[in-house]
Amino acid sequence: MRDTPSPSLPTFTDVLAARRVINRYLRPTPLHSYPLLDELVGAQVWVKHENYQPIGAFKVRGGIAFMAQLPAEQRALGVATASTGNHGQSVAYAARLFGVKAVIVAPEGANPVKVAAMRGYGAEVRLLGEDFEAAKRECAALAASEGLYFVSSGDEPSLIAGVATHTLEILEEQPDVDVVIVPVGGGSGAAGASLVAKSINPAIRTIAVSASASPAAYLTWKERAWREAPNRSAAEGLATGAPFMLPQQVMWQHIDDYRLVSDEEMMAAVRLYLEKAKTLAEPAGAASLAAALQIKEELAGKKVALILSGGNISPAQLSECLT
Repeated sequence: MRDTPSPSLPTFTDVLAARRVINRYLRPTPLHSYPLLDELVGAQVWVKHENYQPIGAFKVRGGIAFMAQLPAEQRALGVATASTGNHGQSVAYAARLFGVKAVIVAPEGANPVKVAAMRGYGAEVRLLGEDFEAAKRECAALAASEGLYFVSSGDEPSLIAGVATHTLEILEEQPDVDVVIVPVGGGSGAAGASLVAKSINPAIRTIAVSASASPAAYLTWKERAWREAPNRSAAEGLATGAPFMLPQQVMWQHIDDYRLVSDEEMMAAVRLYLEKAKTLAEPAGAASLAAALQIKEELAGKKVALILSGGNISPAQLSECLT
């Protein structure tokens, strides 16, 4: 199913408005530096700890921004969305804040930690489809049949504006950052990060990162056209087989470079975060560190912000990363 994007691209003004809303519900997340990571990368590295959010991932920013602007009549209907986990948690968390019914469709075999969290926040979770693309199709069909508002996990301007506030916080604390590196699943985080960085300082280099085993977003960015691709990454936060075109349009304007990392590189980065920074990342959340290590010659001597987008790793995944 190809999503139809909104014609309205988010703006920096939208990000500032989203921040005013989000600040009522969330505190800024920490931005920490770690000498051992500096040594590994050969740069001054700052880690934006979105794994410290209430849901353990940056997506909660977008969920709150979206739900706050949803008209009352649509709130009354309820919402449905498809997710591998973190976006679904954000919708579930925000729906509970605003008293909205939420149905989340996740792929069969979804990360049990994320499924349990979505249910814990009060959402109804249905496991349908073998992968994310199948879950999206199932969700769109049930939303239509049950009268629910379908929330795209990428093609919603308010989601992008909301998650973009993580980079606003980075640059308010460390305005002389040279490079921002951010993971891409659907692309809302990278779109928001690059929009904010280029609005504040066009000289900041913005780098997106996807899984080499799920390269649809990378191919779409590179070729400036819709591209589907095999979706085989075990890092579910980056496991998308088709692009979201609204964030892609923003990334086409603002992303300077785009890197692919293997599942093995992400797993190694999970270990490094645990060893060197004493923090827990999921494989998708560790993708920015994996990319920094891949291109460390380019980053030498620079001030680099890594967005650690989430820490929702299952015990089985963590065991695999540590072996």
